[in-house]
Amino acid sequence: MKQQLETLMEQRILILDGAMGTMIQRHKLEEADYRGERFADWHIDLKGNNDLLALTQPDIIRNIHEQYLEAGCDIVETNTFMKMQPITTPSFRAC
Repeated sequence: MKQQLETLMEQRILILDGAMGTMIQRHKLEEADYRGERFADWHIDLKGNNDLLALTQPDIIRNIHEQYLEAGCDIVETNTFMKMQPITTPSFRAC
C-alpha cells in the first residue's frame, strides 16, 4: 500500500476525504445509535464519539466512504476524530 501511495504521489496530487463529522451529522444519530449492541450497557453516554461508529454503525461509515470515493477522493480515513487526544479521553472515559 505504501508503495502504491508513493507512486501515485509522484504522479499527481491525491485527494483526501472531507468533512466526515458533517457527513455523520446528516444521519441525526441518537445515543442508542452510537452504542449499538456492543456498548448497550456502557456506563456513560457515548453520543458524539464518532470513532465508535466504525464498530456500531459500520454501514453508515462505509456509505460515507463510498460517497467520497464516488466524488473522486483517492484516500478515505476513519477513527481519526480523537487521534490527537490521549486514548483515555476525559469525555468518554476510556471507551
